[in-house]
Amino acid sequence: MHPQKLQKHNTMSKICQITGKKAQTGNNVAHSNLRTKRKFNVNLFTKKFFWVEEDCWIVLNVSAAGLRLINKIGLDAAIKSASEKGFLNT
Repeated sequence: MHPQKLQKHNTMSKICQITGKKAQTGNNVAHSNLRTKRKFNVNLFTKKFFWVEEDCWIVLNVSAAGLRLINKIGLDAAIKSASEKGFLNT
């Protein structure tokens, strides 16, 4: 797991690299009960983290829930669990 491979891709997909959250679809419901399709996007941030174990800076697309997870279990554990689940673009 090299730090250079954890850099975000040039295409901005709206997927959290830690939790795997992505946009969901739903309906806008009018007062007349008319329904039109809409998207519920993820609250994403492009954040730069210092990875102490690898002694380097990495840039991740992280949701608000992903930031709380990193604060709770630490960056190294969050990256390891995300790579095991296949959420990181390696």
